[in-house]
Amino acid sequence: MADTLNTLTGHYRHIIQHLGENPQREGLLDTPERAAKAMQFLTRGYQQSLEELVNGAVFESAMDEMVVVQDIELYSLCEHHLLPFIGKCHIAYIPQGKVLGLSKFARIVDMYARRLQIQENLTREIAEAIEQVTDASGVAVVIEAQHMCMMMRGVEKQNSLMKTSMMLGSFRNSQATRTEFLTLIQKR
Repeated sequence: MADTLNTLTGHYRHIIQHLGENPQREGLLDTPERAAKAMQFLTRGYQQSLEELVNGAVFESAMDEMVVVQDIELYSLCEHHLLPFIGKCHIAYIPQGKVLGLSKFARIVDMYARRLQIQENLTREIAEAIEQVTDASGVAVVIEAQHMCMMMRGVEKQNSLMKTSMMLGSFRNSQATRTEFLTLIQKR
């Protein structure tokens, strides 16, 4: 881990230098190491696995109606520009004898968000992970996010918001189930 930090620090030092700055300037002396540590933190999802994260927090339950966890904050990095995208994730599932501990939904979102991503893949990965862990009859995930790569550069559209959804099982097959979920997560 220390070797990786040292390597990343050196790369950030070169980036700063190639941008035309002096990495030896007082304000930048510790920046390469801070940036390297920040990048390791922002991509820590690569060091996590679904099995370790869930850690057995799947419990027997007779619940067989929709469970919704809404407004889970997420922070990720766009794999195209390494710029942040920030938003919220809404998850629903229909249990079949097993429910997942509430905090695990946020942990699953974070694990996949803390990787270089595009929002479309992030949405799919979260849905498939919930389905795998719970064996639910249906899983739905909606993500709403603002992308700095669109806001700070390129077209510079400050009010743009991207929404993606992934519907699996009964959410894909039943319009009524899908509509119930989408109605539940609407802002009032």
